[in-house]
Amino acid sequence: MMIMQTIIKPSLLACALFIAAANCAAEDKPTINSPRGGWNYGGLTDKSGDTRASYPLPPIDRGTQKNRTLIEGHILEAGKQRKHTLIVNGNPMVLNYGTDGRYERHYAFGSGSNNIEIKGPDGKSLQRVQYYEANTQQLSPQLRVICSWDAPEAEVDLHIITPDGQHAFFAAPILNGGGGLDVDSVDGPGPEMFTTIAPKHGAYHVFVNYWGNYGAGGYNFDEGQRKQPIITARVTLVFYENTAKEKRESFVIPLRKIGDLNLVKSFMF
Repeated sequence: MMIMQTIIKPSLLACALFIAAANCAAEDKPTINSPRGGWNYGGLTDKSGDTRASYPLPPIDRGTQKNRTLIEGHILEAGKQRKHTLIVNGNPMVLNYGTDGRYERHYAFGSGSNNIEIKGPDGKSLQRVQYYEANTQQLSPQLRVICSWDAPEAEVDLHIITPDGQHAFFAAPILNGGGGLDVDSVDGPGPEMFTTIAPKHGAYHVFVNYWGNYGAGGYNFDEGQRKQPIITARVTLVFYENTAKEKRESFVIPLRKIGDLNLVKSFMF
């Protein structure tokens, strides 16, 4: 009786292992389900009338939030809670996700080219999508201030004082003359965003306030509910977004206790 043996050459074996590893790596990539290729006025489908609420659902419809867009997908590491980073148009934010690996964040986009990227804990890019907003009514802002933070249980508020003395914050988000807070995150790691397409000339003052916490029982001011001793907020100033003149500044602010109010930056526009 002749016994047939299958011999796998080392080179072929290495190739097979490489392909298997590559397939595993592809499967481990996070997904960006929305937006993809346009979500308001893209392709053949006009979704501008979509009334699906962004997450988290705000308790008050502030009006200026109507153009927010939901970014959602899946991190294929359910239950591990590693720190990924969501980068939208170059603005980095901590990406928190549930035990099922799913994430949802909202953002206010301007017209023109936009991009969304997810980086892993090691800083490597894992997923990236590009989007062109063709809605010409969505003008790109000349001034944008973005605030996000690294503790989903915290409620951090952005406050902007404008050159004419107006105070944009959660209780008065819309400015006379246009602009204001177009994203106000009420129970999550942000972002909160101040946007204006026609900023007044003069001095602006940017503050962040660690207002309190939000949990299963609602809002609270219990320091014991914090999961880390210091909450880190990141504030980014973006000037002339999506233009050849675009420039940005970023600041990292430690928040040590409820009630902390920090002046982040005073600047002239």
